[in-house]
Amino acid sequence: MLNSFRLSLRSMAVTAVLLGVIAAVFWWGFPDLRRQWLGPASPDTSPAPEAGGAKKGDKAKWAGGRPGNKDMGDSSGKPTPVSTGMAKRMDMVLTVQALGTMTAMNTAVVRSQVDGVLKSLRFTEGQQVQAGQLLAEIDARAFEAQLNQALGQLARDNAQLLNAQLDLQRYQDLLKKDAIARQQVETQAALVSQLQGTVQANQANVDNARLQLSHTRVTAPISGRLGLKQAELGSLVRASDPNGLVSITQTQPMAVVFAVPEMHVPLIMRKLKSGQALPVQAWDRDRKQRLASGRVNTTDNAIDVATGTLKLKASLDNRDGQLFPNQFAQIELQLDTLKNTLAVPSASVQRGAQGNFVLVVQADSTVNAVPVQLLSAQDDWQAVKAEGLKEGDSVVTDGADRLRSGSKVEVVKATKP
Repeated sequence: MLNSFRLSLRSMAVTAVLLGVIAAVFWWGFPDLRRQWLGPASPDTSPAPEAGGAKKGDKAKWAGGRPGNKDMGDSSGKPTPVSTGMAKRMDMVLTVQALGTMTAMNTAVVRSQVDGVLKSLRFTEGQQVQAGQLLAEIDARAFEAQLNQALGQLARDNAQLLNAQLDLQRYQDLLKKDAIARQQVETQAALVSQLQGTVQANQANVDNARLQLSHTRVTAPISGRLGLKQAELGSLVRASDPNGLVSITQTQPMAVVFAVPEMHVPLIMRKLKSGQALPVQAWDRDRKQRLASGRVNTTDNAIDVATGTLKLKASLDNRDGQLFPNQFAQIELQLDTLKNTLAVPSASVQRGAQGNFVLVVQADSTVNAVPVQLLSAQDDWQAVKAEGLKEGDSVVTDGADRLRSGSKVEVVKATKP
């Protein structure tokens, strides 16, 4: 009984939902039938639009603010206020900007060349060291014993050799008097040669023992900055340990690798072949602080076809120690000096879909977009190559985002070079 009552309630709910959906479809889907059943709507009492089909507000809106209008200014139709600078000719350094990666000139892992217990460490982590400086000592007692043993064997065999040489001299004197057989003299001479070889081998053993003993004093193979230590005092170190005792990187000078567009390669190669210097400066990421300066040393042997660039390697003076291996820096390569080149304020250069351009103010207070090719930048000036731009032309430096070719402008601030 209770289940039948629940089924009835569910059927009624489903029916109500379906009726609501049908009513909504009828109301919005059949407006003509709705008007016939409900009667006409009340007349529109709002004022009719002005001639042309637009209200006053719409006419004012489209008069000058529509994108693409030739005389676009501000919303009131007045000329757009702008600031201008002036194009001029000047000598400017031709530079190339690139992102460089610092690399150490040399890197070495300092290892013990003999096995033994680490007796002392003579350095601190991160310390600047010179080539040949003592860094660590290995327990040398076993190597001192080996040296003493080799010295003893050498002394014994030297004594035997000396005695054999004296006997040979006596035998040779007796042979001259026919008092001894020649075979005995020859046998003694062979013994002397044998002992000479033994002494020579013993001398090599002594030299090797001295070398092994010297290896207990671990020195820096190159000058540079030490890394973190990889072994502790009292530990057993081996010559085969891959990590060694500590790593050392030569950071003075520091090398930097960067890539330049292939269009500059001919000029770079001419400079390098003629022995002319190609100065390089390294700047921080914000280009506010110069980190180091140097010159190009060499180039890679192939152009990267994926990027159209050639890698260069330069050495940088790192006396202040501000550069570290794998550090990134902004690199400025000075290629040449552009004599009497046309330059505009850097703020006047705009970027559009078709490339870079400047807005030149005409005599009738309109602006004209002139495409430019960027050559080099120096301070607040940009060297450009352009047709339709000449020395003395006024270019927009502020307010250009609201302008296009043909826009009316009002110069409120003009900066002269």
